[in-house]
Amino acid sequence: MPVNSILGVFAKSPIKPLQEHIDTVHACASLLVPFFQATSKGDWGEALKLRKKISMTEREADVLKRDIRLNLPGGLFMPVERTDLLELLTQQDKIANKAKDISGRVIGRNMTIPTEIEELFFAYIARCLDAVGMAKEAINELDDLLETGFRGREVALVEKMILKLDNIEEDTDDIQIQLRRQVFALESELNAVDVMFLYKIIEWVGDLADLAERVGSRLELMLARV
Repeated sequence: MPVNSILGVFAKSPIKPLQEHIDTVHACASLLVPFFQATSKGDWGEALKLRKKISMTEREADVLKRDIRLNLPGGLFMPVERTDLLELLTQQDKIANKAKDISGRVIGRNMTIPTEIEELFFAYIARCLDAVGMAKEAINELDDLLETGFRGREVALVEKMILKLDNIEEDTDDIQIQLRRQVFALESELNAVDVMFLYKIIEWVGDLADLAERVGSRLELMLARV
């Protein structure tokens, strides 16, 4: 978004650019599903295309992040601190960075998920993306929060979303434990280096949910300060 355009958006609402950023971040992370589907089929041409799309979307998020940091006014007449908005932005951006890291590592090693754990792995990544989606929903409620002066039923709605986000993150922890057990049972059949990187990918996918929960935590802290 050009600088003059983003300034115009800020003039209307300081929240809109933050919401545009989380929408882009969510789009970036969501591409991991078709990406892993392509790798599971051995379609590395399609996987590479999706990796490039993930990288491009992550760069779009970076551009938005820089524009927000440069153009967010210092004296906003609103009930939240500028520093809180910037911290929210930082946590959001880490999600897109992690999605890019995951796809890059998989492409770099031509990694495939063992068929024995594929079903649980796809359930795992879907649940982690549920967390990112819930963080997106919560951030997209900020407009209504601003209109109500960060009071009333809208605050209760966002607080419920944050609680649900915490529950989703706990689910991903449980699934990660199950996945690790399955990988452990397969270790003797797999290359030792591949096993090491497989554990790392499982950890990084889980980071998507952890980072989404941090977005919720920062939002909760922001609401507590109002």
